[in-house]
Amino acid sequence: MEQREQFVHDARLDLYAMTELCARYGITTKTGYKWLARFAEQGRAGLADRSHAPHHCPHRIAPAVAQVIVAARRAHPSWGPRKLLDWIGPRHPELELPAISTAGDLLARRGLVKKRRRRRQHTHPGVVPAVTHEPNDLWTADFKGHFKTRDGIYCYPLTVVDGASRYFLSCRALLSVRYRETRPVFERLFRERGLPERLRTDNGVPFASLALGRLSRLSIWWVRLGILPELIEPSHPQQNGRHERLHRTLKAATARPPARDRRAQQRAFDVFRAEYNSERPHEALGQQPPARVYTASARPYPARLAPLEYPAHYEVRLVSANGGMRWHFHRVNVSHLLAGEYVGLEEVADGEWDVYFGPLWLGRFHERLMRIVDTQGYMTRNQTKQRAPDVLPMSSD
Repeated sequence: MEQREQFVHDARLDLYAMTELCARYGITTKTGYKWLARFAEQGRAGLADRSHAPHHCPHRIAPAVAQVIVAARRAHPSWGPRKLLDWIGPRHPELELPAISTAGDLLARRGLVKKRRRRRQHTHPGVVPAVTHEPNDLWTADFKGHFKTRDGIYCYPLTVVDGASRYFLSCRALLSVRYRETRPVFERLFRERGLPERLRTDNGVPFASLALGRLSRLSIWWVRLGILPELIEPSHPQQNGRHERLHRTLKAATARPPARDRRAQQRAFDVFRAEYNSERPHEALGQQPPARVYTASARPYPARLAPLEYPAHYEVRLVSANGGMRWHFHRVNVSHLLAGEYVGLEEVADGEWDVYFGPLWLGRFHERLMRIVDTQGYMTRNQTKQRAPDVLPMSSD
């Protein structure tokens, strides 16, 4: 600015020709006349640098498109530019949508993006991938962390998701994690959607217990229905990572802050689940919402439970009301949870038998000790042997 002001001052003294004056300042004659014209129009302010941005940009986002993108972001503040564009496209086919990066820049300029520290993606070496190819191959279930609604009562959200389609099957606000409150949720779900092949959960109540084989009343019922329970390893929530990530989104959208009571909280869950299934594009599904991919199971909920059937070479024993079975006039403790159920025993060595409840391996029975030893410590998905599909519920016919 000081040099430009000095140039204007020297030009007004009229001591040098314009060509010589411009040469002294190292500028072209055109530039010299430009600064003189600007000073004559605006005074000292005219000598300041101006923006070099073009006056017209043919690729600039149209105001109508920008307005739609911003409105969509405010309606769905947790969605990124990719999801927003995929959601806007079918609803506004007349608009020419920009690139994903351009939409992201627009949101950043409008202050609708919170900058986050970029972190490296780490994969835990112990992750057991949830293998699933078709809807209803695998369902995952879990209780999202409990919290209090504004009336001071605890809420325990039970969530169930289909692994292949990411379809959010159910989200119920319960008063506890007890079996008597949890089973009706699954029973209603089985009647509406049919039966899955497998159901993966953590080791918490009511999905597992400290009984033999980590069985619980709920998992025993699932086995009787022909559903194979899968338990992740204790203290390894990353083995059910998809479900845990859904809980993070669910909490941000429905529980910050919590609703005034459990009924209002359930309405918030229902609104989120409807949007998640029918509107929210999912990257793993090719930016389709889960409702376009999911189909109900072809396995209906049975009117009555069929008895379990074991291979012919198994020894089958009834578990009595006190939780034990008879073996050569001796009582062998099994589990009080299996009272009234039949277990199968397969001889694997002299005096040693593998004990199964349906397809689930419970432990190894040693005749010398007259006890069943769970050598694995915990029932995991790897404890189901390859022969397990041979042990299926009898048909109800």
